Amino acid sequence: MNLFTDIRSLVIDSLGAMTAEGVLPEGLDLRNVAVEPPRDAAHGDMATNAAMVLAKPAKMKPRDIADALAAKLAEDDRVTSAEVAGPGFLNLRLDASVWQDVVKSVLAGGTDFGRSDTGAGKTVNVEYVSANPTGPLHVGHTRGAVFGDALASLLDYAGYDVTREYYINDGGAQVDVLARSAYLRYLEAHGQDVEFPDGTYPGEYLKDVGSALKAEFGDKFIGKGEEVWLEDIRNFATKAMMDLVRSDLASLGIKMDKFYSEKSLYGTGRIEAALKELDDKGLIYEGVLEPPKGKKPDDWEPREQTLFKSTEHGDDVDRPVKKSDGAWTYFAPDIAYHYDKVSRGYDLLIDIFGADHGGYVKRMKAAVSALSDGKVPLDIKLTQLVKLYKNGEPFKMSKRAGTFVTLRDVVDQVGPDVTRFVMLTRKNDAPLDFDFDKVLEQSKDNPVFYVQYANARICSTLRKAGEAGVATDDATLSAADLGLLKHEAQLAVAGKLAEWPRLVEIAARTNEPHRVAFYLYDLASELHGLYHMGKSNEDLRFVNESSETATHANLALARAVSVVISAGLGILGVKPAQEMR
Repeated sequence: MNLFTDIRSLVIDSLGAMTAEGVLPEGLDLRNVAVEPPRDAAHGDMATNAAMVLAKPAKMKPRDIADALAAKLAEDDRVTSAEVAGPGFLNLRLDASVWQDVVKSVLAGGTDFGRSDTGAGKTVNVEYVSANPTGPLHVGHTRGAVFGDALASLLDYAGYDVTREYYINDGGAQVDVLARSAYLRYLEAHGQDVEFPDGTYPGEYLKDVGSALKAEFGDKFIGKGEEVWLEDIRNFATKAMMDLVRSDLASLGIKMDKFYSEKSLYGTGRIEAALKELDDKGLIYEGVLEPPKGKKPDDWEPREQTLFKSTEHGDDVDRPVKKSDGAWTYFAPDIAYHYDKVSRGYDLLIDIFGADHGGYVKRMKAAVSALSDGKVPLDIKLTQLVKLYKNGEPFKMSKRAGTFVTLRDVVDQVGPDVTRFVMLTRKNDAPLDFDFDKVLEQSKDNPVFYVQYANARICSTLRKAGEAGVATDDATLSAADLGLLKHEAQLAVAGKLAEWPRLVEIAARTNEPHRVAFYLYDLASELHGLYHMGKSNEDLRFVNESSETATHANLALARAVSVVISAGLGILGVKPAQEMR
């Protein structure tokens, strides 16, 4: 049930009747007619822009359309008033029975209430994290991991067929550096004193790898040149790091559907095939790029390279795919990887990148546009930096990691649920301050606590009511006399519940899971407000000692809130709290 969709259908039907009656001309495009919450709740329950968007094509004054539409809508039992505001906006007030029916729909649908067919079974690939396999995931990866996973869950909830994918960056020079660093730990495991040159990875996480290398190879590589051991140690260390990455992700409740190796693109003809596809479209040529904008670097010189005409697909400049020495650029395997994703037949591709990859957005979109002939959209979401604080000070780096704060550092401090929720309390492209003290604070200012406390409060109330002999199962609550829910505070809670299906559709359409976290905070606020009003107004108490009938109605409303909170937290990957400690 999406009440906003239902009322929009009523508006569309009313406009159709007005057309049949000759009030409106034939052939009007109604696609931009919307029904949404008014900017000011005091103005009504819903608002429509119908008169504003139809005035010009109908060659009528907006207010004339609005007046006629208001009269038509008022004929429906669900609409108690339709008032024209300003130049032609129409504000609607709905009968209390409409909101009471929302509560019944939530209880009937359970956590599926709000599920949508927006995706209509379309296939979408969400690629996220995709960190270099050179060490444990750090806090920046944490935000991308949480955002990507919540987005994938949101899209699944909205009807998409979702694949969660991790691109293993194991084809570049960084894995050779990993191998050399692991070799030093291997020597250390054999009792040798080692020093880590600049550019290697000194973190203690490689000590276990060094010991494992010793157990696997013994002293086979002691005193041997790099050409002897590099490949074996690189493969061993890369696997060990990916095992660590999988373990890190599991600590956040994240499980990928597919891991795709960059290394698998090299020497297999896949890069060549992707570039041939572009070449066949006339998008590959040999040329010389202009020098970088601004001051020309001293070491810059014009070199002929193999270039992709990315400017024909929205990029600012054409991009090199092969260097003058014949080596692939970093961009070439990324093109091949996305060619593979396009070839798999996805309807939509989504990449989650760190903030430092902002310059990659246009070229990657251009590549996918060219490879798919513009048929497969690619949405790239950038996650901004996370600043960590504890005791009012920046949180120090992890000794184990050597140079950064790890995902495990964060999870060990506050747990996976708090980590995930807090990472979604800001839009992905806004910086995020993560204060270890504040995220554990039990106050309204802590959105994690505030939402979880609302659910725990409801669960506690239901438990106590059950212990007192009140039937609290969903079947009984669904059959309650919901007509007793008449107070404006009760209807406000029901109204917020009604927004949930619409919120899901908007969040999925914009790929913005943070909207779910914001909505849950607002819903919790309505619930807490109603609870506190019950202290002075017996009719609003969830358990009304004077009336079991009123108790069942109030518990039905509270239970409906718990259902939606549980559904929303499920999308965010957070377990709803049954009680607070």
